[in-house]
Amino acid sequence: MLPVIIERLGGTPARVEEIVGRLDPNLLTLKPDDKWSIREEIGHLGDLEPLWYGRIDDLVNGAAELRAADLTNQATHQANHNAAKTVSLLQRFREQRQAFVEKLLSLTDEQLERAALHPRLKTPMRIVDLAYFVAEHDDHHLARVRELMQSAGA
Repeated sequence: MLPVIIERLGGTPARVEEIVGRLDPNLLTLKPDDKWSIREEIGHLGDLEPLWYGRIDDLVNGAAELRAADLTNQATHQANHNAAKTVSLLQRFREQRQAFVEKLLSLTDEQLERAALHPRLKTPMRIVDLAYFVAEHDDHHLARVRELMQSAGA
């Protein structure tokens, strides 16, 4: 199952680029209902890559519990992604995700079997579980981008 999930993870940057590449740039910073804009959704994906990479390290190093996420998403709220160029956000995410995928591909069978408790869900996670969690997180934000596009009539 892991190779399929890794393929999905590696393709997320291209999916994001395909979705936003054809949009009117003015739509990228709209914030309906004061929620994140499309640009902020993209920036958020990049903001979380260090967490995912760190959780791999937690598993590899035998931690009992994975590092916690900042559930308030302060990195995204404070980053001012709407002032950034979309191409810069996309490139940052692509580079970070490539490093994440390469890290996943470098793991040994023994490392793949290690488990640690997810701090919020209180369930044990292995690398395959983490990878699936990240892929689902990606898809949640891509679905949100499509919702924003629909509400803007794009």
